Amino acid sequence: MPPAASALIHEEPLLFERAHQQEKAIDLPGVHGEVPEALTPFLRHHRTGIAGLSEPEVVRHFVRLSQWNYHIESGFYPLGSCTMKYNPRLHEQLARLPGLADIHPDQPDATVQGMLSLLYDLQQWLGEIVGLPHVTLQPAAGAHGELVGMMMIHAYHASRGDHGRKIVLVPDSAHGTNPASAALCGFTPVELPSGADGRIDLTALRNHLSDQVAGLMLTNPNTTGMFESDIAEITRLVHQAGGLVYGDGANLNAMVGVARPGDMGIDCLHINVHKTFSTPHGGGGPGAGPVAVNAALAPFLPTPRIICEEGRFHLEHHSPQSIGSMLGAIGQSGVLLRAAAFIAAFGRDHLHKIAHDAVLNANYVRVRLQQAYHLPFPGICKHECLLTDAIQNRHGIKTLDIAKALIELGFHPMTIYFPLIVHGAMLIEPTENESLATLDAFCDAMLAIAQRAALGDTDAIMAAPSNAPRRRLDETRAARQPILTAEVTT
Repeated sequence: MPPAASALIHEEPLLFERAHQQEKAIDLPGVHGEVPEALTPFLRHHRTGIAGLSEPEVVRHFVRLSQWNYHIESGFYPLGSCTMKYNPRLHEQLARLPGLADIHPDQPDATVQGMLSLLYDLQQWLGEIVGLPHVTLQPAAGAHGELVGMMMIHAYHASRGDHGRKIVLVPDSAHGTNPASAALCGFTPVELPSGADGRIDLTALRNHLSDQVAGLMLTNPNTTGMFESDIAEITRLVHQAGGLVYGDGANLNAMVGVARPGDMGIDCLHINVHKTFSTPHGGGGPGAGPVAVNAALAPFLPTPRIICEEGRFHLEHHSPQSIGSMLGAIGQSGVLLRAAAFIAAFGRDHLHKIAHDAVLNANYVRVRLQQAYHLPFPGICKHECLLTDAIQNRHGIKTLDIAKALIELGFHPMTIYFPLIVHGAMLIEPTENESLATLDAFCDAMLAIAQRAALGDTDAIMAAPSNAPRRRLDETRAARQPILTAEVTT
């Protein structure tokens, strides 16, 4: 089946739909005739189901699909919480240098001193940046870092014979992986309600604290974009009750170089280097989520760790109280090298500009849109601003309609319907990378949608996007009942 004849191909059949009757696409010399006896057990007795296509046809198929992709090199991602930002290509080149990319994780320590030196520096830098000096680079992503942190907190209480602490408090605004990580470690997650300002309610926290509480998991700034202004009191109360405070470092880019979670009383923190530093994000990995802890939790860090003694580096595999190895040797080295390159490029004197620009950009968007859209938590936000569809809903326009209308205007939509505690949420995070012109173009599009809704021109908004290859799919059904293979007729 040939593709549709148009300048921009919007209908690309599946490979199986384009397959020829003849399956054979490539002939390999020397495989015809009698099959050696040693290979007869491996002979196929049924068709393979592989589409019969030539190499050019297969390559062109996947290139056409790639041209449908929206990516950071083609446009702005306003996704809140996810932090999809542009990463310098220089850091990609550094991570791919042969002396770094072509080594093996099982090489003797003496043969990889350069790599160990770079990653040791990264350990030290991350510890200093967050105010928690003991760091593991092993976790493969933020959720993996959460799991590592909660395992260490579990081990800490067990080492003290404090086996009755089974409850972990999790704010209702938390990322969904927080309660899952706690549950995997044998804890019972208990939801902590937010106050009217989108922050942790201190009265509710006091009411939940007891000698059964192992700790509190919190994100700061939280997923509403607000800074937990009572953070010092929050950590004091949890510590007074004998618990520990786990920090979800997903939003560290809002305060990197400006404020340190360890100074606020956080005991353990994972760092999403793909959000704060230079690592590709999206597509399922690879990722990295280093975890930094204070002295009380340091004995429980995963092994191995990079140790420096007399100017030489080695991997320390033995630690009596360690929770064990969590990921291969020291983690995703390529991802970690990009983060190290990013930090080194900014340096101590300029790292704070990440937070300054991220917060400035988010508040610029907030101020431009706050008259046209409902702002559930007024006041200065941090790295992301939160709006809702309350004003547009009076005209029958919902958050999903606004997101689809943005596609029609050439923009990737913001994060919608998260955080879950805010009805009709639209979470926008411009990051520190975007220019004023880009922010203005996005805000102009949002304002145009709001104006059309206010004037009653709702049909076009609710029908959008009309110029996209696909319009309004049943995404819930697609997620729950995916069709991942095609029928192959014989």
